[in-house]
Amino acid sequence: MIQSERAGRHDEIETFFRERFTTDNPLITEAVKRMLAAGGKRLRPRITLLAAQTHDADAERHMQLAAYMELIHVATLIHDDVVDNAQTRRGVNATAIDYGNRISVLAGDYLFAWIFKNVTQFYAPPIPNILSATLAEICDGEVLQLRALGDLNVSLKSYIDTAERKTASLFAASAQCGAIAGGAPPHAVEALRGFGLAYGIAFQMRDDLLDVTADAAALGKPVGNDLAERKMTIPLILALRSGSQEFRGMVERLYAGREPDVAAVIAGIRQSGAIEQTRAKIAEYARRAEDAIDGLENTAAKAELQRLAGELLEEAS
Repeated sequence: MIQSERAGRHDEIETFFRERFTTDNPLITEAVKRMLAAGGKRLRPRITLLAAQTHDADAERHMQLAAYMELIHVATLIHDDVVDNAQTRRGVNATAIDYGNRISVLAGDYLFAWIFKNVTQFYAPPIPNILSATLAEICDGEVLQLRALGDLNVSLKSYIDTAERKTASLFAASAQCGAIAGGAPPHAVEALRGFGLAYGIAFQMRDDLLDVTADAAALGKPVGNDLAERKMTIPLILALRSGSQEFRGMVERLYAGREPDVAAVIAGIRQSGAIEQTRAKIAEYARRAEDAIDGLENTAAKAELQRLAGELLEEAS
């Protein structure tokens, strides 16, 4: 029953995007729908709806708000692919490959503006304030990540701070805004925001882990893509902490473009024990997410949120 309800909710989100999403610009609508059609787990809208359902059983009333969370995510992906010069996204061409960088940047900008025009029209404070602050956090996180490219001295603390801004802030806002829209009391709103923040950090760590452990078909992009882009991911940071000068030299050569052997660096990460350490960190933050909402009233929505955190926990074990 729960599984069929879960599938039904996912289908409702997809139907909303397919049948109800449109903007005043046909080219922008086409580019965004193309990205949406490439798939995705729709975790941000699901978390929005579940957070609302912890105090309001009628999820349909909050479908539009949930959709905005996914669209903010899509806009950031369109921009990310331009910044990273990415070729693929979710197994299909990145938006910039089919539409060019100029249209892609403008599409992302337009989508942000369109979302906020609608949010401010249909939702009372503090929801617009939360989302505008979240967008600033995301951009700040992107800048922090760019400034850290190739910096082998990045600390784990700095990495987590960047992940919190770049990725977790939107998960936190999704849960927080869903809770507010659903009429949750302040303590529940804060608890659900805490869930989203911890979940988002664990999610980013898992994404980093998959870059060095999954295959290209599962990732929808090349394996080791983050390493090829000189990003400082958690498996790499933890591997560098192992103290192996041979491994550090290998990474330095890769990031300087003198020895572009991503496979050798991935092998070094595996040998260092960083894979297991990364899994332990994912498990730590997944448990934090579960614990954040432990004190809320027991509902099917709360159980589903904890199940989502549990999935990250299982994948890390």
